[in-house]
Amino acid sequence: MEFTELNIAGCYRAESPVWGDDRGFFREWFKGADFAATGVAFDTQQANLSFSARNVVRGLHYSLAPEGQAKAVTCVGGDLVDVLVDIRVGSPTFGRVELVELSAAQGTTVVLATGVAHGFCVTSETASLAYLLSSPYNPTMELEIHPFDAEISVPWPLDGEALLSPKDAAAPTLSERRASNELPTYL
Repeated sequence: MEFTELNIAGCYRAESPVWGDDRGFFREWFKGADFAATGVAFDTQQANLSFSARNVVRGLHYSLAPEGQAKAVTCVGGDLVDVLVDIRVGSPTFGRVELVELSAAQGTTVVLATGVAHGFCVTSETASLAYLLSSPYNPTMELEIHPFDAEISVPWPLDGEALLSPKDAAAPTLSERRASNELPTYL
């Protein structure tokens, strides 16, 4: 895997080869030794799979779990745009937004540092995103910020009306989370 740091501190784009033939393709999307060689420590504690329709927007989600929660995500079906937002208090890249196009046919994995908010939107008819998490889901520590918060201004590449969960549609803004001390700290 080849790692390139994104414009958010501690976040990476990892590329791996895709081997295809008339049967389909094969690719590795996570290899612990390659992560460790770049200094990215990633101890997988949970794996998730999300399936969504076109124009679904999920996020912006983050965790305040005391042990932290880094993520490694890749598209395993269809096409989507992955969104990272640095909301870590004290981070040199606080407030930055990064969009990464992901496709099942490409060998791209996005690595999110602990405390970075995450979301995505589906740009094909359907898409599936696979997640590796460095800590298990903890419902009392999982928070969200409204995906259309004007302060963040994510340029979601939608071709129709966004489809949001009720929880994401009712999510507070970044300013509201900041005012209630519900943002992670940069480590």
